[in-house]
Amino acid sequence: MRSLILCLMLATATMTTAAVVGAVPATASGDVRKAPVPVHYRTANIEGLDIFYREAGPVDAPVVLFLHGFPTSSHMFRNLIPLLADRYHVIAPDYPGYGQSAAPDHDKFAYTFAGTANIVDKLMDHLAVKSYAMYVMDYGAPVGYRLALKHPERVSGLIIQNGNAYDEGLKEFWDPIKTYWSDGSAKSREALNGLVTLETTKFQYTDGMEDVSRISPDNWVHDQALLDRPGNRDIQLDMLYDYRTNVPLYPDFQSFFRERKPPTLIIWGKNDYIFPEAGAHPYLRDLPNAEVHILNSGHFLLEEKLDVAAPLINDFLDRNIASK
Repeated sequence: MRSLILCLMLATATMTTAAVVGAVPATASGDVRKAPVPVHYRTANIEGLDIFYREAGPVDAPVVLFLHGFPTSSHMFRNLIPLLADRYHVIAPDYPGYGQSAAPDHDKFAYTFAGTANIVDKLMDHLAVKSYAMYVMDYGAPVGYRLALKHPERVSGLIIQNGNAYDEGLKEFWDPIKTYWSDGSAKSREALNGLVTLETTKFQYTDGMEDVSRISPDNWVHDQALLDRPGNRDIQLDMLYDYRTNVPLYPDFQSFFRERKPPTLIIWGKNDYIFPEAGAHPYLRDLPNAEVHILNSGHFLLEEKLDVAAPLINDFLDRNIASK
């Protein structure tokens, strides 16, 4: 019996050693997945405000500037950033009143798209960034296009995701907002209170999605916690009112597209009720060489279709931006 146990012990030891030895070549050969590029979470004082931004990637690589939408922040890019930052220098700020950036009372600070674009512009100066491709979404489109009007030579490319620059893209969702634009009344303002509720925030993330089970509830919990901060409702309603100032600039935005012809990738969730697919196709009038991908998704398509969008974005950047 003792000899049998000894034989079993020797056999087990031999098998364990073989397993350990067998594991060495895979490690030694470099057959190990790379860890994601680390993301840094920074704050810069811009025009007296603490502006939060996410930053990742080689500092000497081409810059991709991410400009977020409503009602979120740079949080919306948290999953995409590591997928680009191995080859690109990614910068994703939070606007004043959004995310982790300062949110002064709306009676003391003017929340406008012109002011927001100016803050982002000053942040780029602070970071000594003189050229960038822009990923624009929702509010990020007019913010980014205002930057483009100010510094057209700096824009090396555009990635447009459900971000409008044409009258065709302002459908029925915008009707009560247009009423507020036209009369500026307290009644019209109060009528928009529902746009900053949990119900609407959740709607923005789930409506039109092909597979809602892929959308993390963390999204609307995170965004709503920030919307519910004292005074933030008025910040959002001020921005909704000021959106009216973007519409007269649409012809200028379109002239920029025609004259500068930046390489452009359009990725659009076709089921978006806020910025519907009708706003995607007019870009081709001014950017006929733009690459267009209409995905079966909703407003925040990166939450559902990241596996589709990220390869398209990387391929676009590699072909058009990497060498610049």
